[in-house]
Amino acid sequence: MPKSATACNCTICRRYGALWAYGHSGKDIHVSGETASYCRAEFGAIDFHFCANCGCVTHYVARNPDDDGQHWTAVNLRMTELDLISEVPIRHFDGHDSWKELLKDGRTIKDMWF
Repeated sequence: MPKSATACNCTICRRYGALWAYGHSGKDIHVSGETASYCRAEFGAIDFHFCANCGCVTHYVARNPDDDGQHWTAVNLRMTELDLISEVPIRHFDGHDSWKELLKDGRTIKDMWF
């Protein structure tokens, strides 16, 4: 269970409407099923993955490994059933202007589902 979900307002996260949970591929985050990926030019270090059946964004993976050889990844919690993650707190991140975490407001995923 993730400790938090991040709502970011950068141009790509805002358009995808994603709520991200972060970790490392194969360690904290495990993804299964067929996906197609896309690397947007200005985000060249990240591959965004989409469900091969419905086209929704499922996760992203850093192309380059960290210093410890692991790949940073994030999974879109909006692809999960609400009752499983409803109490996970939301972190608000200003990825558009300041690149800083915003003040916590006590909301959880169930408060932002719509």
